[in-house]
Amino acid sequence: MNSLTKIYSSNQLRDYSSLFSRSTVLEWLRGDLSSIDFKVNRYDQIWLSKGRKRYLDYLKYVYNILENNYQNEYILKNSFLNDWLIKELGESQSQVFSEFKVGNAIADLVMFNGVSKVFEIKTEMDSDKRLNTQLEQYRKAFNQIYLIIPTSKLRLYLKYDKSIGIITFDNNKSERFDLKRKAINNAVVEPRTLMHVFHSKEYKEVVKKFFGKMPKMTSFNQFSICSGLIEDIPNNKLNELFIAQMKKRGNKNVLSKKNHSEFNQLSLALKMNSQNRKQFFSILKSPLIS
Repeated sequence: MNSLTKIYSSNQLRDYSSLFSRSTVLEWLRGDLSSIDFKVNRYDQIWLSKGRKRYLDYLKYVYNILENNYQNEYILKNSFLNDWLIKELGESQSQVFSEFKVGNAIADLVMFNGVSKVFEIKTEMDSDKRLNTQLEQYRKAFNQIYLIIPTSKLRLYLKYDKSIGIITFDNNKSERFDLKRKAINNAVVEPRTLMHVFHSKEYKEVVKKFFGKMPKMTSFNQFSICSGLIEDIPNNKLNELFIAQMKKRGNKNVLSKKNHSEFNQLSLALKMNSQNRKQFFSILKSPLIS
């Protein structure tokens, strides 16, 4: 019986999914792979006994099980990155972020290319209880908002504002993601919200870029002075400057459709550069010992 037909308990699947958590991966980067050893000993001694394997092989095996049996947030985000966003990242100077803080909300994925886009993921296990609050925050900073939802939940989410785009997910189809409704572009951004998204270096650069010079200020009053000036920037121009700053932030895209695509979301969440990613896989290529 292979990983696609075997029946797994919900407890085992949840236990497997913990291997793809941020805290667990940080342990691996410190050289502590005991979390993987524990799962192998608990569930997969038979799998290990069939030949020499590496930690990387085991994680890919577990990912395959989760992908076909347990669509949690990590799997959905990673699938969306691989099936959809990587194509858009081919555009020059595009930038994508995971867990992007906006006001009192944290967006699952955001992308900056010609416009700013936010993607909020709701799995089968998620409630829409906080969604209105999240959408309120996203409208203040992003041009386009998309919900990524299971096909089975489409009727529930269609009731939300028609300006919000909807992308459905169905693991039983060859094209797993389907655009059901395009987002309507919103060009109005809120200066106060953007001030809390910008790092200090970024908002000072926006001020200098638009006004041509920096005002006199100290480290104590720079936020309030720059905040007042940024509110005076025409909104369409501020939107352009915001996108330009976000494109400069972060590392060069190291996501890969072909090589170890199971780990793209982890690379994004941990802000890995090419050297970090190389080190990460070097650790995981260590042999598992039965």
